[in-house]
Amino acid sequence: MELDFERCYRAVDSRDLRFDGRFYTGVTSTGIYCRPSCPAMTPRRRNVRFFPSAAAAQASGLRACRRCRPDAAPGSPEWDVRADLVGRAMRLIADGVVDREGVTGLARRLGYTERHLNRMLTAQMGAGPLALARAQRAQTARILIETTGLGLAEIAFAAGFGSLRQFNDTIQAVYAATPSQLRAAARTTPAPAGTGTLALRLAYRPPLHAGALLDFLGRRALPGVEEVTGGTYRRGLWLPHGDAEVALTPGPEHVAATLHLTDLRDLAPALARCRRLLDLDADPEAVDTTLAADPALAAAVAAEPGVRVPGTADGFELAVRAVVGQQISVAGAQRVLARLLAAARGPHEQPHAQHEPEPHAGPHEPQPHGSGERPDAPHRLRPFLTAEELLALPDDAYGMPAARRETLRGLAALVAEGELDLAPGADRAAGTARLLAVPGIGAWTAGYIAQRALGDPDVFLPTDVAVRRAAGRLGLPTDPGALAAHAAAWRPWRSYAVIRLWRQA
Repeated sequence: MELDFERCYRAVDSRDLRFDGRFYTGVTSTGIYCRPSCPAMTPRRRNVRFFPSAAAAQASGLRACRRCRPDAAPGSPEWDVRADLVGRAMRLIADGVVDREGVTGLARRLGYTERHLNRMLTAQMGAGPLALARAQRAQTARILIETTGLGLAEIAFAAGFGSLRQFNDTIQAVYAATPSQLRAAARTTPAPAGTGTLALRLAYRPPLHAGALLDFLGRRALPGVEEVTGGTYRRGLWLPHGDAEVALTPGPEHVAATLHLTDLRDLAPALARCRRLLDLDADPEAVDTTLAADPALAAAVAAEPGVRVPGTADGFELAVRAVVGQQISVAGAQRVLARLLAAARGPHEQPHAQHEPEPHAGPHEPQPHGSGERPDAPHRLRPFLTAEELLALPDDAYGMPAARRETLRGLAALVAEGELDLAPGADRAAGTARLLAVPGIGAWTAGYIAQRALGDPDVFLPTDVAVRRAAGRLGLPTDPGALAAHAAAWRPWRSYAVIRLWRQA
């Protein structure tokens, strides 16, 4: 990846927060690397090098700055846009695939040889997949060291290290401190050992229109699986080593995240999925600048800067919701989905299915895992159905026309058999083509799934009724063909335009 020295140096000199996560500043005279916004004195030009990833800086022998914590910066917005090999690989590495399946598993998922994958990542990121995964393991370990009371051996295992020696050597190399020194210097009181509950802060690039996110997710919240209460979004989700429950509360500078994990090895994928769910790695200024250039959208952008595209924590769940929601209202879709959940797990799994979440109730604080029901929360949120659970349901559990039922079963069969990939690193073009080949899935449904499950930032839905209604109100053409032609000016952010048009409608 080419980094323009003058542009990067100007960003560092002005402490520009917008560039955090886009590149890293290495200072050869001190042996550290920082965020561009690090408050330390601007280093002299001759002592500065710029790196496309933290792993590349570490490979050059630099350690992380203790003042600006560069490993806690928002992720690069490039991975939201790019659908090529490197973009897909970076999303999968963030989801912990290398730790679980090795480089061999990563290459197999991407459909390339290990050698070619290593060559491409090294050329563009300055480090291969092992080094990139190592940098992530170091960050995961630091979080666990500073926020939990777990023993260091447990942390090494949970973070994905193969041995205590590897763990100690990596922490020393990246942070110039031993794990014990990091813990002693932590400013927070660690949670009791073994609870599985972590409280963290998720960084993002401002502005963030939290109200739009919570409104979108709250209107579509499925009782028993998710809810929005008191400015906090809570949900259950599946992770590689078990289920989990997360609570996300957007604030003016960060999103407060409380994660209740069955297995602490799932910390990295849990964080990655929470970030995708709230679109926290987006570049809102780039998006808003493009959309505001159209007079029809300029007022909406000025009134509500930082609107994001709500993602999903489970691609299969989103695909099922999209199919169920075809040609029926949001409320109608919720009733059908609740019926599916009740049929699969029984009425006792749906404690709140009989009423809507209270919009002004206080947030729930998760308590340690394995200690029974939480005294401050009346119920536990569970993940959505798996493909296998859906396939096991009888015909009368679906509550929908037979054709749509068979569409859902066809979708679930493809996911269960591994023929349809809706994971973070999926090939967007191939995934969309495979969806369109499923009987009962048309362009709108495939586009909606690509937008929210596959993370495509440039999906437009010109036939959507609400999009056309909002277009008419804004003086834009309502004919799908003409509207699609007009929307070409919004590339590569047409998914964000759709969210704004839905808000207008």
